[in-house]
Amino acid sequence: MCAVEYYTYEDYKTWEGRWELIDGIPLAMAPAPLPTHQFIANQISFQLNKQLDKCIDCSVLSEVDYKVNEETILRPDVVFTCEKLNKPFIVNPELIFEIVSPSSARRDEKFKFEIYEKEKIKYYVLVYPNDQKVKIYRLKNSKYEKEIFDKSYEFNELKCNVSVNFEEIFKRLSIIS
Repeated sequence: MCAVEYYTYEDYKTWEGRWELIDGIPLAMAPAPLPTHQFIANQISFQLNKQLDKCIDCSVLSEVDYKVNEETILRPDVVFTCEKLNKPFIVNPELIFEIVSPSSARRDEKFKFEIYEKEKIKYYVLVYPNDQKVKIYRLKNSKYEKEIFDKSYEFNELKCNVSVNFEEIFKRLSIIS
């Protein structure tokens, strides 16, 4: 018999280090993202923030806790939300970006994908730095559909529509790496 310990948000709040909690099971995160990971997250945040001058209700946040329920707390790389920021966590993001590394691929592509789809996150974006590719999923009829795009993408079903130019991000990434 194998015993698996079960944890909740109350336990999670007391932990040191970087963790996520999925269905009561703690999952350790890498100590710190690689510079390319941080660069991409910062560039996405920068592009989104530049567009929010006319939309004061929305915010772009990095490495913030997204509390799905008492047993599931995730830490997306970049979150676009239009909720009030008066809690220590986000509850209803509209757009989530995950920067995928070989060690996070299964979690990002399967587990988080299923959770975000179930929670009706309007857009889920997977960014692959090593391949310089992006997968964008848009919620349609409660299911994610993969979007086809060229170099830039407009997220036009949000409270405040925004766009991201991925070609520019990857071009800048190739200069620094």
